[in-house]
Amino acid sequence: MAELPPTTSVKRWLVTTNHKDIGILYAITALFFLLFGGVLALLIRVQLWDPASHVLSGLAYNEAVTAHGLIMVFWFLSPFAFAFANYFVPLQIGADDLAFPRLNALSYWMYLFSGILLGISFFQGGTLDAGWTMYAPLNVPMYTPSIGSTGAVLALFMFVIGVTASTVNFLTSIHHSRAEGMGIMDMPMFTWSILATVWMMLFAFAALLAVGLILASDRVLGSVYFSATEGGSLLWGHLFWFFGHPEVYIVFFPALGVMLELFQTFSGRRLVGRKWVIISICLISVQSFLVWMHHMFLTTINLEIKTLMMATTIGISLPFDLLVFALIYTLIKGRIQFTTPFLFAFGALLLFILGGITGVFLGAIVLDYEFRGTYWVVAHFHYVMFGGATALFGGAYYWFPKVTGKMYDEFLGKVHFVIFFISFNMVYFSMFLAWETPRRVFEYNPAFQGMHQIGTIGAFILGFSFFIMFYNFAKSYVSGPEAGDNPWDYSRTAEWAVSSPPPLENWPNRPSYASGKLEFVKDYVTDGGPAVKTDENGDALTDGGDSHSEHIRNYPHWDKHPSHASIWPFALSLATGILLLGLSGFNESTEFIFGNAITELSVAISNPIYPALTVIGLVALIWTGVKWGLEDFYAPPSEFAERWPFNGVEKVKLGMWFFLASDVIVFGAFISAAVFIRYNAGWGTWTPIPDSLPGLINTFVLLTSSFTVILALVAAHRKSRKGLLATLGATTLLGFTFLGVKAWEWWTKIYVDGVTLSTVAEGLPYTDIQASVYFVTTGLHAVHVIGGLLIAGFLMYRAYQGAYMEDERPVEYFGLYWHFVDIVWVFLFPLFYLF
Repeated sequence: MAELPPTTSVKRWLVTTNHKDIGILYAITALFFLLFGGVLALLIRVQLWDPASHVLSGLAYNEAVTAHGLIMVFWFLSPFAFAFANYFVPLQIGADDLAFPRLNALSYWMYLFSGILLGISFFQGGTLDAGWTMYAPLNVPMYTPSIGSTGAVLALFMFVIGVTASTVNFLTSIHHSRAEGMGIMDMPMFTWSILATVWMMLFAFAALLAVGLILASDRVLGSVYFSATEGGSLLWGHLFWFFGHPEVYIVFFPALGVMLELFQTFSGRRLVGRKWVIISICLISVQSFLVWMHHMFLTTINLEIKTLMMATTIGISLPFDLLVFALIYTLIKGRIQFTTPFLFAFGALLLFILGGITGVFLGAIVLDYEFRGTYWVVAHFHYVMFGGATALFGGAYYWFPKVTGKMYDEFLGKVHFVIFFISFNMVYFSMFLAWETPRRVFEYNPAFQGMHQIGTIGAFILGFSFFIMFYNFAKSYVSGPEAGDNPWDYSRTAEWAVSSPPPLENWPNRPSYASGKLEFVKDYVTDGGPAVKTDENGDALTDGGDSHSEHIRNYPHWDKHPSHASIWPFALSLATGILLLGLSGFNESTEFIFGNAITELSVAISNPIYPALTVIGLVALIWTGVKWGLEDFYAPPSEFAERWPFNGVEKVKLGMWFFLASDVIVFGAFISAAVFIRYNAGWGTWTPIPDSLPGLINTFVLLTSSFTVILALVAAHRKSRKGLLATLGATTLLGFTFLGVKAWEWWTKIYVDGVTLSTVAEGLPYTDIQASVYFVTTGLHAVHVIGGLLIAGFLMYRAYQGAYMEDERPVEYFGLYWHFVDIVWVFLFPLFYLF
């Protein structure tokens, strides 16, 4: 399926892979989750109207607090920002689409179905009620036993899968598809903010994926990572906040990019200190991974380490100071137009300054002891995250004319801003005044009742303000005045150079900055030769208006039309959602893999529909993955593009590099967790669970399989189909040999020695946490091996049909993945078999 149905068709929105359509889907879905999370916030505020109120039970209140935090942080703020990123980053860098359109669609559907899973969790005996930070041991089944709690954890896991796909896609697109002449320092500031964001996401969300996998193992399989006494709670804090603090900037940076664009557009002036602003963004991105421990000042970490983290926390405020002053000086030297988009951007700056200043208090160890766990923290992070994200609403007004071709109502927009800004401060500044209220607790000192009632009134007014925005946009879309291609006097980015809304493939001709300014170049293809970009005088043509058939000759296979539609991202995401919904019905007492009594399965599973859903989802996942691989989907690379610092690297290979970099963090987190737990338990007290001989055999098996993969690539390069089939077959056989040895090893430990995920037979020199670390870490590696074998089987099927004789690159990409899996085992072998 490659042709795209019209926008009036429901099918269009199920199969589209076009970046602008995906951006619209992200925006609509994120606004739905704004309403979802907003309703939960109003329930919280109603409960806080009176310290003796019991509108919600204690459990329901905790569920509302948890779900509100998760929805706003994960399912609203970042996806709303990436609605703009999906729509406008390709336009701003001169690309026809993102590098991997189907992967882009997959990221959206993973996001949507993960949100649906979270909603379903409310009807599975209650959703998670451990707070949005999900601190251990509250996150383990002993304290949150409902199926819905597991469902919420798996929903977050699915969300992170979609984020990973999106991250790889944006990194590859920005580094591989910038228009000719657009250097990395020449990119618009919004695109720069997205680039910094996705670099942080690549590593931060990998850490969240790792800790989510460990938590899912605790809840579904019965491991004891976070219920262990050997530092389980502290381990959660380290892994979660290694993600959690960069997440603050992941949320804020896209809003910052919008601010930077709007301040330039509505002051009529180029950003003051642009180079230093970019340097500051890069510094903050790096520093964000060096401050996580200030969230853990109340733990038993020694004072010297806490002091170091305090210094890095204070230090990260310095580049932020530079950003703020750059924005202020840009306004001082400009001619400000007080439009609705500018008002929201300026309001965001004011709110963020207050949030940043109050955050400095929390960066000091002594003050953090006083403020931690109070409404000071709640107010601070709302001013930073929601306050900073206020600029995103300015972005919605700013780009509404480009997306729809219609102009919004300026008066209603300004009314929305005034009501929003006043009510925002009513809600969250009142929390500063009532800061001694303990967070996540609805019974408080009656002396603060007045402040909480002001906050509750403000919350309802704040919620009402968004209906003004919805009405404004709906009315303007239906009957608003035509906006034209560019309604703004001083806009300076490329999206304003095309029609509103932009055409399907964005550009009338190929955009180029080779001359120092944006031009549209006609490219022609000579018989058997490369694209030629000249007119009859030998100069680049800039008059525009060529036919579509001429335009697509940019591509290496110029006679092949780019694809824009595929049903398989939707289908694969649906299959994943069904699989995870099925897994949510298993709990820590389900011994369907590591237990001695298989018959306990029917007892431990609360509802027989869950195993059926698990099987259906798994089969559907494999089937849709195969159909994805067999689909004839053509996403051509940009032939003329700036690719620093990855010149000469093909886009799929670059995407594979980024994916593997993320997977390095996942395994790094698992290995770090193993080392951390063993250190806390006493390093010398652990005896290796498995014998070293099977591990040594498996090491040789995997290293040999890496060699056969290299031989497979050589065979493909020599166009030897038999050689390719033989070497891929050898790799597959070695992979199954590895799994066979591992299965025998596990069987011996489980059914002979009595070592399972959570129990160890008497008399053995092992602990339950040691068994968990061993089984879960090596199990994750085994899952990667199984995934590699599925890919190898697919390659063999395609090679049998004659594929890869003219283009061996898929074999090379598989080799990169397989070598990575082998290298990971080189680290796991000494960790579990020798030390």
